[in-house]
Amino acid sequence: MSHIALYRAWRPQTFRDMVGQQHVVQTLQNAIRERRISHAYLFNGPRGTGKTSAAKILAKAVNCLEGPTPDPCNVCDACVGITSGSIMDVVEIDAASNRGIDEIRDIRDKVRYAPTEVRYKVYIIDEVHMLTSEAFNALLKTLEEPPAHVIFILATTEPHKLPATIISRCQRFDFRQVGMEEQTERLRRICEEEGIAADDDALAYIARLSDGGMRDAISLLEQVASFAGGRITLDEAVDVTGGMVAEQFAELANAVRDRDVAAIMALTEGLMQAGKSADKCIENLIYYFRDLLLLKLVPGQHAGTERIVDPERFRAMAESFSKDRLFQMIDTLNKYQNEMRHAAQPQTLFEVALMKICTIPEPGAALDSAARSVPAASAGGRETAASSEVLRLQQRIDTLEQRLEQLMREGVAAGGMPAASPAAGNGGRAGGRTGGAAFGSRPGGAPSASPSIGKVKLEPFAAARGGEAFERIRAQWPEALQRVKEAGVSVHAWLINGEPVSAVDDQVLLAFKNTIHRETTEKPANREVIERVLQAVFGRPLRFVTVMQKDWQAAEGSAQNAAAEPLQWQARRSRLRRASRNG
Repeated sequence: MSHIALYRAWRPQTFRDMVGQQHVVQTLQNAIRERRISHAYLFNGPRGTGKTSAAKILAKAVNCLEGPTPDPCNVCDACVGITSGSIMDVVEIDAASNRGIDEIRDIRDKVRYAPTEVRYKVYIIDEVHMLTSEAFNALLKTLEEPPAHVIFILATTEPHKLPATIISRCQRFDFRQVGMEEQTERLRRICEEEGIAADDDALAYIARLSDGGMRDAISLLEQVASFAGGRITLDEAVDVTGGMVAEQFAELANAVRDRDVAAIMALTEGLMQAGKSADKCIENLIYYFRDLLLLKLVPGQHAGTERIVDPERFRAMAESFSKDRLFQMIDTLNKYQNEMRHAAQPQTLFEVALMKICTIPEPGAALDSAARSVPAASAGGRETAASSEVLRLQQRIDTLEQRLEQLMREGVAAGGMPAASPAAGNGGRAGGRTGGAAFGSRPGGAPSASPSIGKVKLEPFAAARGGEAFERIRAQWPEALQRVKEAGVSVHAWLINGEPVSAVDDQVLLAFKNTIHRETTEKPANREVIERVLQAVFGRPLRFVTVMQKDWQAAEGSAQNAAAEPLQWQARRSRLRRASRNG
């Protein structure tokens, strides 16, 4: 039994073979049936979802000897030739390797001539976003005045990189990620047709790893089938793809729950020696804790995971974590996963991520109680570096708060504080307590390192939170982050830790949890890059201002209380009126 080139054997040949793209298929078939064929199409979507396959099927549909027909026959000379690639009038171009203006000019010269073998000349340009600006300009001229016998099909995974002038001249179709159930069913059908024995949980695991791409799912199935002896099992699928088995999940989760860093280090070393990749391990852990969280939030529903073979043990593990802690752990692992893509030592970063989620405190635990527990832990020899750091920071914060309150009572101006005072480093906190006023300069008139830090008045932003303008900014924020990443990976690494929370006029307010991330983002060189990207994404000049997250939460709470105060007075007046009438 041979499993070589399984994807080529199961590549869609008709629209009926397309999986999970019914909205695209129905629209194209109706257009062909009604003879409303466009001169240019844009197929956009994640990798492996059928964009290029759909383009070839469309080429066969319009050129089939029995058509144009929504269902190409795949037996006539035109269909067979297009499938094999021998029809010279149907040209497939990889824009990643043919991205210059010369290649597009060659196309522009040839489109003038009528097709010689079939009804339409079809140009399929894959990864079209890789074309240069000059090539796009040359292509635009052809798209504006196309000959009647030419059809362009552009395929891309990154449509935001295409000029708007190109997109506006194409009919755009968005290909979606294929659902897990549809993928599993298609893999099961392939196994039945090819004589491959496979367990359902193994097929579900392969579907999950493909991330919605049918091509990737079939390629993984071919790889696992080549490895398996007689039957594809879940353990074999996990082993071949470098994943983690259920027992390893349970051991790591137990160590995280017990905050046992020593056990985590031993387990991590064992995983690395077994050939597991750090990025794959952290990805699997995110899925695992996501399933725990889902079971806690929706107890009556199956967790939707193929990794857990013992539901009772899985349920007991979910009960040992609070949902707030699970949220924080998933968020932390996700941040480290993003950083791991650029790390020189991914194993070290994986170990740090696990140690980090071990030290996440349970929500609701007051810092002062943590501080009181430190001496007792020290007496028993169990004091950790994290507890010591928490105590030191808490004591420093308490001292700073006392000094600030004393200065405000005495009426001392903020700019007149002694040069040695560490309160200037806590400008964000002071701003939150004094309605947005903070330290903008140092003694002697020397400007601060970050001129905009601490000068933000939060009242206008708190009043404008949730506005329509801000919602538009938040909806496009992922695109802005991606553009910043393309402009500079290091700038993106600092900016991603900030969250847009409000917007007023031409200013966007970003809230940061970490002072270092905030200060580095505020540096003039980083600010210039970020604001240039913001102007390009939102089409107008935008500046960003920053605040610490705790200060923003305090300002939000004050705004909500201020909004609720008139309602409280109205209720009080109503009670007084009722009392006077009754009296």
